[in-house]
Amino acid sequence: MRFLIRSVNKSSVAASILLLIFCWINAYPQELNCKVVVNSERIATSDRQVFMDMEVAFSQFLNERRWTNDAFQNEERIKCNLNMTIDEMPSIGSFRATVQIQSARPIYNSNYESIVLNFADRDWTFDYVESQPLDFNQNSYTSNLTSMLAYYANIVIGLDYDSFGELGGTKHFQLANNIVTNATSSNRPGWTSLESIRNRFWLVENLLNQRMVEMRKNLYTYHRLGLDIFQDKPDEAEQNILNTLKSIQDVRRSNPQSILVIAFLDAKTDELVNIFSASDNQNKREAYNLLIEIDPSKREKYARIISN
Repeated sequence: MRFLIRSVNKSSVAASILLLIFCWINAYPQELNCKVVVNSERIATSDRQVFMDMEVAFSQFLNERRWTNDAFQNEERIKCNLNMTIDEMPSIGSFRATVQIQSARPIYNSNYESIVLNFADRDWTFDYVESQPLDFNQNSYTSNLTSMLAYYANIVIGLDYDSFGELGGTKHFQLANNIVTNATSSNRPGWTSLESIRNRFWLVENLLNQRMVEMRKNLYTYHRLGLDIFQDKPDEAEQNILNTLKSIQDVRRSNPQSILVIAFLDAKTDELVNIFSASDNQNKREAYNLLIEIDPSKREKYARIISN
């Protein structure tokens, strides 16, 4: 943003400086617009204040911190949800939880928002007391709670950047990977390769693994050359999305346990069903055959494509 100060008298210069500061603050807000919901129904306690405090503190940590050096307008902030279900409270201030992280990005020339990430993390263990400061250091492990929050902030931003520019999110995946490395020695679940194929370690490993680079390129093709042009060029957009599915088929055949392929389909299943249910018979059948091979667990959902 550029500003032109026309007058050189002291009062006008002072006013212009104040205007510059005001505009700068308002022109470059933080990157995330994340809604945090904490469900504590499973916890038998009469004091619910700590859970309300969590919602506020986690939201402030995600939404009021600057995660990039890029300029964001307020309307450009990345919409996301962090839905936490507290499963256990083993002791006062200690919690075990399941968290669903979702993010979405707008589609050009429409009011539609496409889900980019829909990921379930069942390995949240953390300590929290009311009004405690949430400290985070990118270069060292401070706490499991802030490490997990910062990890997903970077994953959400990285995926959003990948959807707008080919491999645009690399820096943020590297930052997330650094968080994983720092947290490994904590002995908390979710940070190592041996526990599960669907955890924080493997998600960022896939995002940075050169064998999986086509999946990240597919994010760009699917969104920018598919959804974003659908209003103006529906046939071309649909073909590009079909090509994306063919590429994902190749990736899955080479990497059948890939969490990145699973995560993509967890986010896109309903959207793909809607797209190809309105397609011609040839594209319907081709999309259906691709999807039941890539993601056989959702065969019943994909059957809606060819039943319409």
